[in-house]
Amino acid sequence: MTEHPRLFAISDLHLPGGDDKSMDLFGPHWLRHFDKVREDWLSRVGGSDIVLIPGDISWAMRLEDAVPDLLAIGALPGTKVMIKGNHDFWWSSLSRVRAALPAKTHVIQNDALRLGGLVFCGSRGWTPPGDGDEGPENRRIYERELARLEMSLTAARKLSPDGRLVALCHFPPFGSRGEDSPVSLLLERYRAHDVVYGHLHGVGCPAGFTGERNGVRYWFASCDCVGFSLVELA
Repeated sequence: MTEHPRLFAISDLHLPGGDDKSMDLFGPHWLRHFDKVREDWLSRVGGSDIVLIPGDISWAMRLEDAVPDLLAIGALPGTKVMIKGNHDFWWSSLSRVRAALPAKTHVIQNDALRLGGLVFCGSRGWTPPGDGDEGPENRRIYERELARLEMSLTAARKLSPDGRLVALCHFPPFGSRGEDSPVSLLLERYRAHDVVYGHLHGVGCPAGFTGERNGVRYWFASCDCVGFSLVELA
């Protein structure tokens, strides 16, 4: 029986991106928040483990300003797998992003990745139509993200038709009331085993769901909502 690496997740690191942007303007609990994440990471993650980061990595607007943040993440133990969040404006050209990544750091965009006997895929997602924004532009973005997720899921199942599939989403995969959505139904259809996500903060934290639903295990990992500690996937 193959022994898989341990899996951890932490989302919405919101690193400063070359500016002295302190997150404590969102509350005193954010003060030196990456120091808290780093301390927990160093105490728990080994070199053979995998850490999943589902978006909102850096406030940088340009890739060159995000590089110090990527290097800070890359200096920590384990292999890192990341997707883009809605605030990752520095992430434009995929080839340039991949060229800037430190060792043992990977990004997923419309594709999939096999590591340690597991296969990883994912897409950013968006606010579902009907959740406060009925405009055609919101629907267009949501449907585009849904197509990108299916592209990534298809690539993952080509790499591993029956293996453990781990998906990363930035936006919650459900509707605002916790109902099924096209995203959650797609994840079920492709037999995702685990889904990690973030995006929610502050008063939105209680809406984050961790648990099993229709055969899929969901892991909510927004860093402030989980006490700036990594979530370990069982």
